[in-house]
Amino acid sequence: MSKVKAHELRGQSKEDLLNQLNDLRNELATLRVAKVSGGPPSKLAKIRIVRKGIARVLTVYHQSQRAALHKHYAGKKLKPIDLRSKKTRAWRRALTPAEKALKTKRQEKKEANFPKRNYA
Repeated sequence: MSKVKAHELRGQSKEDLLNQLNDLRNELATLRVAKVSGGPPSKLAKIRIVRKGIARVLTVYHQSQRAALHKHYAGKKLKPIDLRSKKTRAWRRALTPAEKALKTKRQEKKEANFPKRNYA
């Protein structure tokens, strides 16, 4: 099997990706048997290519799954923790714009009775 390219995998369906993953895993198993039984160097060099191919298929598969989940939860009030934006701990705990805009009764009275003076 030749080298797997990620851009070719992106258009494939979930079933195609899983079938290709099974094929690559079977091929890796046969290559490992060949390694133990003292196969030719060309087969030994192919082990790395197949391993990287498996990684590419899994990466594309997981990325497509996450993209589907992001689309599903778009516009919803609550999201799973792993789909929320990471930011920093301080940013996640900061007040929202609505919370920042809240004013106490005392503050509202003070602003109403003593408006900011405008000078020329």
